[in-house]
Amino acid sequence: MSKKATFIDIIEKHKGILYKVITMYCADNEDKKDLEQEILIQIWKSLDTYNDAYAITTWLYRISMNVAISHYRKTFKTKGKTVRLDTGLLEFTAASETSERSYEQDMLRKLLAGLNEFDKALMFLYLEDKDYEVIADILGITKTNVATKISRIKNRWKQELSSSKN
Repeated sequence: MSKKATFIDIIEKHKGILYKVITMYCADNEDKKDLEQEILIQIWKSLDTYNDAYAITTWLYRISMNVAISHYRKTFKTKGKTVRLDTGLLEFTAASETSERSYEQDMLRKLLAGLNEFDKALMFLYLEDKDYEVIADILGITKTNVATKISRIKNRWKQELSSSKN
């Protein structure tokens, strides 16, 4: 299979991962498009060095989250706000996004928005049901550090939720 065909196959099979990462770090449609393009370029550049000892999803999370964090920092410094993705290669409908919204999802989005870029990536992977070892591999930290950080964030969220009810 050619590099181009492999690339397209990977993107088609795993576009949900990319969509989730992009929407977590962007709110504005134009910035979503920019981030999508940056992630796709980095995946293309890294395709030749992919090590199949790692799951393709782990490799995609690592690339997309590293690019998203860098993009977020750059965007935040220049615009002072976060941003969202329209269509393009990933092609998701706005109707499905709005129909899935609920109070709990809105609350979760608010909690995630209050985290720094790294902690946001950590909790995103945790909420995606990735085990601690996979999260450690993607983020480049130890499994123990993953457990500690998740525990601290969950405790902070519990405090925030209990204080908002009072």
